Amino acid sequence: MVRSWYELPEYVQLRRVNGLHLSPDGTRLVAPVSGASPDGKSFRSALWEIDTAPGSEGGRAPRRLTRSAEGESNAGFLPDGSVLFGAGRPDPDTGPDDKPEPALWVLPADGGEARRVAARPGGISSFTVARDAGTVAFTADTHPDSSDAEGEQEARKERREAGVTAILHESLPLRSWDHDLGPQYPRFFTAAPPEDEDSGLGEHRDLTPDAGKDLIGASGGLTPDGSTLITTWRVPVGGGAVRTQLVRVDTATGERTTLISSDHHDYGSPLVSPDGRKVLCARDHDGDYDGEPRAAWLCVVDIGTGEERILAAESELWPRDLAWAPDSASVFTVADEQGRRPVFRVDLDTGALTRLTGDHGAYSALNPSPDGRHVFALRDAWDAPPAPVRLDAAAEDGEPVYLRTPGSELTMPGTLTEIETAADDGTTIRSWLVLPEEASADSPAPLMLWVHGGPYMSFNGWSWRWNPWLLAARGWAVLLPDPGLSTGYGQQMLRRAWGKWGPRVHADVMAITDAAEARGDIDARHTAMMGGSFGGYMANWIAGHTDRFSAIVSHASLWHLGAFIGTTDHPPVWEHEFGTPLERPERYELNSPHLSADRINTPMLVIHGDKDYRVPIGEGLRLWRDLMLHSVEAKFLYFPDENHWILTPGNARVWYETIFAFLDHHVFGKEWVRPDHL
Repeated sequence: MVRSWYELPEYVQLRRVNGLHLSPDGTRLVAPVSGASPDGKSFRSALWEIDTAPGSEGGRAPRRLTRSAEGESNAGFLPDGSVLFGAGRPDPDTGPDDKPEPALWVLPADGGEARRVAARPGGISSFTVARDAGTVAFTADTHPDSSDAEGEQEARKERREAGVTAILHESLPLRSWDHDLGPQYPRFFTAAPPEDEDSGLGEHRDLTPDAGKDLIGASGGLTPDGSTLITTWRVPVGGGAVRTQLVRVDTATGERTTLISSDHHDYGSPLVSPDGRKVLCARDHDGDYDGEPRAAWLCVVDIGTGEERILAAESELWPRDLAWAPDSASVFTVADEQGRRPVFRVDLDTGALTRLTGDHGAYSALNPSPDGRHVFALRDAWDAPPAPVRLDAAAEDGEPVYLRTPGSELTMPGTLTEIETAADDGTTIRSWLVLPEEASADSPAPLMLWVHGGPYMSFNGWSWRWNPWLLAARGWAVLLPDPGLSTGYGQQMLRRAWGKWGPRVHADVMAITDAAEARGDIDARHTAMMGGSFGGYMANWIAGHTDRFSAIVSHASLWHLGAFIGTTDHPPVWEHEFGTPLERPERYELNSPHLSADRINTPMLVIHGDKDYRVPIGEGLRLWRDLMLHSVEAKFLYFPDENHWILTPGNARVWYETIFAFLDHHVFGKEWVRPDHL
């Protein structure tokens, strides 16, 4: 029997395009593409080459460039077209006892074997390349007292042989998402490009020996001539909070000066212009307890003077995935907008904002062509996985031209439509609605309400981790709303729910659920709800404030806000909105789902990973315990080695299987069947 891609054994085998990088001459694209490993226990990434011409214009089929047991990532290009990438594969030129660490490798532009060109004790994390000079800047975690590679190697050896794993912290952060921080922290190193086809990068120069924790999460870029590195730099501001500024680092001397800094804003994602004179970046504001909510702007900073200019401020768009036009006269960005994520062009002289794409897609990985005619990007949507496309750089509301993809081309088992309604305060709440093929007035579909995470995001693009089509293939309609706190609808959508997570968002999602259930093709007698992270928070809130759903699934959820704020990986971010429980308890009392535990009657499936440091496991454990104490029919799906997301093929499959079984039992009254391997 032939099975479709939305059957779980096939689903976890699908190839997934995860990025896009254009060669300096604009003739080819390289993309990291992941897929299940041969043993099916992990996902592994390899680099693929993609022709910049579509198939209708003679574009060649994609071809795989790399193949190793460890996988490859972080692709980029040297000026001669050689592909620079990160990999933890063994180096055949080293001894058999050398433990492979993530290093930099080069694949010649005209083909051939890849060779390792740079390595550091503990591995290399990220890199950037000077467009003209080919200078490479990369980050590597280093002990604070290490002055060179030999000293770093010795420090790691001594710690290992002493059996010490402890880390002494004197400031935040301690952890990030799923990994511990320290005792090594990132530093930037620079090196000259290889001199010939047999050599590696030049001598590694430590540009930031005094960085400490200040380069955690840093992103940076080099000027085209390689003389200056522009990078983010963290500055402590008290109470464990930091501000992120931009600094210039002279790559010849290591001298560091502040480019731009603010007491109220963070600067990130710096991108140096092709003419080397300006930096494009995002400026963010975390919000104020008694003032405005979070906000983001697109800005350009003069490298020489530090003068800042905000672009398209009146649009209230939140920029991401920034790119320069080759003439440095305009920039490209994507931003959430009305349930889409279009590509925008901003003219620097006039400030004019133009939307390049007029479809319902969500775009990322922007790569303007050297001749200025095109922008290459990844496009996805709720009805299409990420795939490479070519855009007309001069268009307005244009359509994408698809390139031949190394990913998975899929046909959806249903249809995608939009609905909207008015909330109790008159605000329009819109949502995507995934419908199974057989849904009709004669055969209405059961309804699953999904609430997105964030909460400052939009439900506008494909998700491998939360894929509604797997439910649609089993007959479910899936509602994907953008309630209060969603981006892409202007700042007022955030203001109305700022500090009022539970009451406001609950009212919004109930209003759009009412609108969905009023449709003839929806079966309002059979409904369920699920969400993860903030969506899991809303699952818990909804469970304590309505009995309208037959089952609720709560993944990686916030339960006791007062406990969460002190254990999440970076508490100050949330304190801008909620304050601290001791000084400002009122918003915790208004919004914490645990205070309604005694009102929960709906059967709940609780899911949590032990390595989740964003929403620590304590939230799931306490939720589970409170449900037991109140005799709620519940199950706890626990992943000892997963984090905020369920990332391995086997566990992802069990995740879906358990949810399907839970819904079958509580929504349709079928006998409970425990999934295999549990």
